[in-house]
Amino acid sequence: MANPILSPSRLPVIAPSILSADFANMGRDAGGVLRAGADALHLDVMDGHFVPNLTMGPDLCRCLRQALPDAFLDVHLMVTDPGLFVEPFARAGAGNITFHCEVVTRDAAVALAARIRGLGLSVGIAINPPTPVEKIEALADLADMLLVMSVNPGYSGQAFMPETLAKTRRLRAAHPTKRIQMDGGVTVDNCSQVRAEGCDVIVAATAVFGRPAAERPGIITALRGG
Repeated sequence: MANPILSPSRLPVIAPSILSADFANMGRDAGGVLRAGADALHLDVMDGHFVPNLTMGPDLCRCLRQALPDAFLDVHLMVTDPGLFVEPFARAGAGNITFHCEVVTRDAAVALAARIRGLGLSVGIAINPPTPVEKIEALADLADMLLVMSVNPGYSGQAFMPETLAKTRRLRAAHPTKRIQMDGGVTVDNCSQVRAEGCDVIVAATAVFGRPAAERPGIITALRGG
């Protein structure tokens, strides 16, 4: 299982979020977008505390790994205590774990990043729209990928917040070789601007899974800029 986040290729990575997939047909939907050209599957894990929704846990990750053994699983922990979930998701088959800068001190982030890497995974650090960019800048050296949320996390289908692009622009200027991910409201209509402002890992939920399966290959190509 190759890790596209650590790949030396600078081609955009497309990671559809399964939050908008059909949970009754998850294997079909997830496998379909990979065959349609996606590079990874993005798992939005919410605890009902850090964000106002409760979504998926390690068992879903484990089932995806069993069904799709070659898939790269990008786990985004939108939780108050990410340390509780590192080992369970690593055992379940995650390839990357991202935690939020809002819930950790510098010392806690250092320890958490070391734990994740010690399990053979890459490390992401995320920031929410209201949080000053300085919060993630102070931790950027610990991460393989910086995730800028372009909606307030909790639910798929929200409208893209263009003001969040100022963060990606600033982070890209400071970290020219680091992966920068954008998650929330990304569509075929705004993805060119998202890429132009420095993002090279694109998460899309409704934009992919909200369309018929026959249209998804073309949508993934468009999100990549092909």
